[in-house]
Amino acid sequence: MITATKMASAARGKAGQAHHVNRGARPKARGAVTTSARASGAMRQHNQPKPKQKIFTAHRAAVQGRTSARDERVVTRVAAPESPAFAALGADGQKRTDLKKIAILGAGPIVIGQACEFDYSGTQACKALKSEGYEIVLVNSNPATIMTDPGTADRTYVGPMTPDSVREILEKERPDALLPTMGGQTALNLAKALAERGDLEELGIELIGAKLDAINVAEDRLLFKEAMDRIGLNTPPSGTAENMEEAYAIQREIGNFPIIIRPAFTLGGTGGGIAYNMEEFNQIVQAGLTASMTSQVLIEKSLIGWKEYELEVMRDLKDNVVIICSIENIDPMGVHTGDSVTVAPAQTLTDKEYQRLRDASVAIIREVGVECGGSNVQFGVNPADGEVMVIEMNPRVSRSSALASKATGFPIAKMAAKLAIGYTLDCIPNDITEKTPASFEPSIDYVVTKIPRFAFEKFPGSSPVLTTQMKSVGEAMAIGRTFQESFQKALRSLEVGLDGWSSPKGADFPTNEELRYNLRTPNPDRLVAVWYAMDAGFTTEEIISLTKMDPWFVSQLRCLKDVGDFVKSQGSLGDLTAGDWRQIKSRGFSDSQIGRLTGLQELEVRRIRKAAGCTPVMKRVDTCAAEFEADTPYMYSTYDGEDECAPNTKGKVLILGGGPNRIGQGIEFDYCCCHAAFSLSAEGYETIMMNSNPETVSTDYDTSDRLYFEPLTIEDVVDVLEAERPEGIIVQFGGQTPLKLAKPLQKYLEENPIPAASGKGNVRIWGTSPDSIDAAEDREQFEALLKRLGIDQPPGGIARSEEEAVAAAAGLGYPVMVRPSYVLGGRAMEVVYNEQKLKKYINTAVAVDPDQPVLVDKYLQGATELDVDALADVNGNVVIGGIMEHIEEAGIHSGDSACALPTQSISFEALTTIREWTPALAKSLGVVGLINIQYAVHDGKPYIIEANPRASRTVPFVSKAIGHPLAKYASLLMAGKTLEELGFTQEPILDHVAVKEAVLPFDKFPGTDTILGPEMRSTGEVMGIDASYPNAYAKAQIAAGMNLPTGGCAYMSMTDATKGEAVSVAKALNQLGFRIVATKGTSEYLRERGVDVDPVLKLHEGRPHGIDMMQNDEIQLMIITPSGDEVDQKDGLVLRRKALAYKIPLVTTLSAAKALTESIRAMQSQKLKMDALQDFF
Repeated sequence: MITATKMASAARGKAGQAHHVNRGARPKARGAVTTSARASGAMRQHNQPKPKQKIFTAHRAAVQGRTSARDERVVTRVAAPESPAFAALGADGQKRTDLKKIAILGAGPIVIGQACEFDYSGTQACKALKSEGYEIVLVNSNPATIMTDPGTADRTYVGPMTPDSVREILEKERPDALLPTMGGQTALNLAKALAERGDLEELGIELIGAKLDAINVAEDRLLFKEAMDRIGLNTPPSGTAENMEEAYAIQREIGNFPIIIRPAFTLGGTGGGIAYNMEEFNQIVQAGLTASMTSQVLIEKSLIGWKEYELEVMRDLKDNVVIICSIENIDPMGVHTGDSVTVAPAQTLTDKEYQRLRDASVAIIREVGVECGGSNVQFGVNPADGEVMVIEMNPRVSRSSALASKATGFPIAKMAAKLAIGYTLDCIPNDITEKTPASFEPSIDYVVTKIPRFAFEKFPGSSPVLTTQMKSVGEAMAIGRTFQESFQKALRSLEVGLDGWSSPKGADFPTNEELRYNLRTPNPDRLVAVWYAMDAGFTTEEIISLTKMDPWFVSQLRCLKDVGDFVKSQGSLGDLTAGDWRQIKSRGFSDSQIGRLTGLQELEVRRIRKAAGCTPVMKRVDTCAAEFEADTPYMYSTYDGEDECAPNTKGKVLILGGGPNRIGQGIEFDYCCCHAAFSLSAEGYETIMMNSNPETVSTDYDTSDRLYFEPLTIEDVVDVLEAERPEGIIVQFGGQTPLKLAKPLQKYLEENPIPAASGKGNVRIWGTSPDSIDAAEDREQFEALLKRLGIDQPPGGIARSEEEAVAAAAGLGYPVMVRPSYVLGGRAMEVVYNEQKLKKYINTAVAVDPDQPVLVDKYLQGATELDVDALADVNGNVVIGGIMEHIEEAGIHSGDSACALPTQSISFEALTTIREWTPALAKSLGVVGLINIQYAVHDGKPYIIEANPRASRTVPFVSKAIGHPLAKYASLLMAGKTLEELGFTQEPILDHVAVKEAVLPFDKFPGTDTILGPEMRSTGEVMGIDASYPNAYAKAQIAAGMNLPTGGCAYMSMTDATKGEAVSVAKALNQLGFRIVATKGTSEYLRERGVDVDPVLKLHEGRPHGIDMMQNDEIQLMIITPSGDEVDQKDGLVLRRKALAYKIPLVTTLSAAKALTESIRAMQSQKLKMDALQDFF
């Protein structure tokens, strides 16, 4: 038992949290705020069990009851219709019958600030409107989405999203209405442009979901401020500027720095930031004016240190308004909400404070004029006196809408789509309960925590400081009965080496000076710095003062630290009672975390815990705090209360998702997981999805039969396996996340067999065995296999020390490619040209030891890389889905290179060899399902680079290019079907060309060079498809945001090694009417070979130079091949960054330059034609 002496350290911080206790009670369900009186109904109150052990008593007040916002109040609401009664609704609130065809604008490629949450919302909208009988036309350039699958909409246009291209599509399809609220800022800006140009009026197309006036009021900073003034709501002292002179005048009026700059009509705070001095002010304002489609920025007084909240609001055409969810940022204002740790529902508001925000949100959505649909309203609250300021509003579904939907189970995007066609909230059933209408506001008896994931390590030169411009690349969400539980679960869901709230494994302890900086300065590791600070003896008050975080949150973290210290102090975990275990586990401590604290292995901790009788229960998300039974099994694990899993004996399969988005592992893998759920459900299996990503379609409540919103760790996966007992587990589709679990899962299941609930054997991993996956990842095993098969690979070796690496490189000859043996997204891959750089790489980029060897391979300079996606069945049959040719040469990560399907320049002989090697390797590895193999063709000879017996990033693109759903086929193959049964027995032959292009986030990371290399940096991709390669390539470039010129001036600067190849490019540009300017050496070389070229000075040679020409709008295209020398690293970096800032197309490889030149030639001769995917098959 835990004694009084053991609780001494836990008592610290109790006094500091006293003013925050006793506010907690679970919220009651409320109906809509309406224009007419509604009947009300009582909701059951859920009382959390009181902890019994003394060590936890000190923190009981801070935890008990904090599972929901302080938002219960008596309001009018709609009475709940009986379940079948929704089928007999009156005429009022019905869908519009005058609309037959509706166009939906998607969000385009995944970028920072606009990610796969819009695939989720767009997919929901397509499904909802299609089910109502409307014909759906979808425009979206992103091939990696479920939304752009040909079956999601009736007509699917995957290509450029410009006003001209969309106008052409609308003219061709003639929809009755356009829905712009499902595609983020991209869709809103497009709709605004089309409306203001008169295109929509001319074509007789109605904007639904948000009218132009509402879009303008919400997005235009000046109009929004005026609207808030009219309804008596405060906004920060500010002004709008459309040029630098106006900006300076506003700055002088505001006075003191820091000052916030927010561009209008941008996403994720693009172009904005916090200026602490005039130099930063100049830079950020200029960037903001450039980023804004209306060249407008809001310049406002800083509210840094205020608390920030968001409310998700919905309104219908009857003026019913509901608040779906409140969200609170743990970080104070000054950090973009997408980069902040957020909690739902809000935890630190009093009833009165919450009601003020609620009333303000209702007033705002009405004043802005959002007639129907969802909106997101952001507030700042002064912690000193409670003063409220309105920050901004999004008149559309947003990033937070996806989070709120997953947090509450209320499908905001689906409801918004139905409202847009005339339904009202009181006439739409709640899908989760099927007993209550959508006008019942969600009420939840748990806490949700969202934590963002960053990738600063991919962008050297950029500062890992968080501001109002979003920089995170993904996020994880977790559900728990208390903040502490959901917070720790969310941390281990991030997959960044944390198994809970503690120091990262193997990290050095920071100094106190470093800690103070990291506490004071918003950065990705600030919450970990809080742990270090507490461990170093910082008081709760010091931490609150430095971070400006709410005292309640800091007190919660103090409680976690004390409980962790208590666990660490235990001589034996066997002395803990079941009650002790429940108290520890209910605070989110993982078995791995407990093992690290006590020096035990994770599975030993699990054994001791289970022997003490402490196992998790599975709870359901029901939107109504358990007043009504949930019809949809949307689950999470906890250690509080009764188990609500209700498993059955059906044949089941568990699909492990990909966790939070990151560079190298994104929406493409979620796409594959969704197809597994769809196809296996259709085959009669009960599909169980397990994932922690709130942005995705895979975590939609109706994608699978059962959903577990849980971290993807051994502990959590085994808990679900023991609860559900599926026949199979699919680990192939979620990227590296489930693959890392494959071997330990297999080992656990061999040692602890779990009988399948259906009675058909034991739970097992489906598809390619973990041993085969490991054989492809393990360099020595893989080399031995290739030798047996007679398959060539570039010469290389394995180094377990610096000496071995130097010796291997010397034997191969420079340049060499070096990389860790197990990588994701090319992490820490580099082309090294000499011994000095190799030693620097070994000493700074990676940790090299016998357990973490480095691979050293001969770099095949000038080679062309290929990607091959293939399928294999249980009988050993193998069919190639597609062979893609990379546009950029070998050495640039496949995820960052454009690629074409089918290949354009590879010889018949090389392709024949590749078609022989691919099935041979797949059979030898025992692949069942998908395999991706990368080849390099050098001097006409193919070499294998690597093989991944799993789903790859290219699967969605290939599927859309060839008209076959490869992920669906792979799922059925894993379930035992054969390729013959699926009717897929030979490689498709195409009479069109599809091109995939990467989208890179360099504009978010100032100081980072834009050169492509072996480490992946792209966040998303686009696709162009056409009968000809030049046209497909042009479509892909335009879709990626390139302002493809058909004339003007081209700037060229070539290295000596590339000057020869550059001659044909320069001559082609001359023929196309381009003026060419080039740096001295390049211009002399080109002129001697008959190119009409003018010289231009390099930056260090004097003026006028290239940047002067850019600023004078004299350059329309730049072709620069980087040398990597000191001058290039300085002047070249500046030149490339300026090209990015001025949105001038920049090409850094000659292969891409050649493709671009041919595309320009095609565009000069004919207009690009937009075709739907369905027209190609």
